[in-house]
Amino acid sequence: MISLRSKFRNGALALVAGLLLTAGNPAQAQDAVAGKKVFEGNCTACHSIDADVVGPALKDAHKRRGDEWLVKFISNSQALVQAGDKDAVALFEKFNKVPMPAFEGSLSKDDIANVIAYIKEQSDKPAEVAAAAPATPASTDKAATEAAPAEDVAFLDLPPVLLFTFALATAIILLTILVLVMLFRLFVPMLGDSIHDEDFRNSFAGRVLFLMRGDTTLMTGKAKDVIHSNHDFDGIQEYDNDLPPWWKTMFYVSIVFAIGYMLHFHVFKTGTLQAEEYNMEVEEAAILASKTVDDPNAVTDYKALTDATALENGKKTFTQNCAACHGQNAEGTVGPNLTDEYWLHGGDVNEIFKTVKYGVPAKGMVPWQGKLTKDQILEVSSYILSLQGSKPANGKAPQGEKK
Repeated sequence: MISLRSKFRNGALALVAGLLLTAGNPAQAQDAVAGKKVFEGNCTACHSIDADVVGPALKDAHKRRGDEWLVKFISNSQALVQAGDKDAVALFEKFNKVPMPAFEGSLSKDDIANVIAYIKEQSDKPAEVAAAAPATPASTDKAATEAAPAEDVAFLDLPPVLLFTFALATAIILLTILVLVMLFRLFVPMLGDSIHDEDFRNSFAGRVLFLMRGDTTLMTGKAKDVIHSNHDFDGIQEYDNDLPPWWKTMFYVSIVFAIGYMLHFHVFKTGTLQAEEYNMEVEEAAILASKTVDDPNAVTDYKALTDATALENGKKTFTQNCAACHGQNAEGTVGPNLTDEYWLHGGDVNEIFKTVKYGVPAKGMVPWQGKLTKDQILEVSSYILSLQGSKPANGKAPQGEKK
């Protein structure tokens, strides 16, 4: 009897232990699932797992800092910064001193723990390898063919006409050099000792001849080796030698060039100055950019949406992507207050649309053109305008210019 009871009790304990062990992984997975929802609702505007955005990439953050530190930082990052925490101060300085919103009042401890569980799950995932796309025949993909970079062409693969031209030019140069050498060897012996005459050596032909024989007088000028009689500074004397001919030639050429430059650009105005060239290039760039759909300088004429459905969609988009930095009611936290009459980058619906689409990376505002569609950006821009004058509690002080 005792043996049966003992076996029954041991079997029951084993069953309970097995159930607890098998239930452990689903509970942890459930934390990561809940953490994903919290992360997407509050963190994706500023953070990514694998890349720096407004804030740092979060991959393996738990390994670098530890869970306890992450809980404190998510709860109130500025408290850690003000307390002088080395890691918190380093992050604050690295990311342009953009403060992370404090979530201790809006997220529970369980929510924060779930977010950390989600970060751990995503960090442990192996990097995904993108599958190679099947090659498309060139005949059926004209755009891809046009976009393909030009390949380097080997010299011997150039057209025969170019190869013949290069060969002919090389032959002419070599033939010219050969003729000069032959003339030099033919006529120099005929001159005999007359080449050493002072008049001949001082002539240009004589200087060229002796330059070929190793005398550099043509390039450096003749050294007179005459000391200035009245030039004596602390025992230092100087020779009265001419400047090298090459230096004087370059000096005279620079004078002629300067006169021609002045006449060309400033007198006859036949050339364009740097400012004019810059303006021309800017205009050309604007023309080229205007042909693309992502031209940041393109003029738009959107009208603010007023129907309830569009504004409700805009509110959902705002709550999911913008509230982390601007507040749930657009009262302003990290970002500015969007309910007053003051704007940093313009308060017209088209100006707000542009700010949302292209962002202001220097101030921590990320571009949303790759994450939101044109309709979503217009809806959220219209929703922001609908909040004008709502005066939410704890509104941030005005920033920018009054509309």
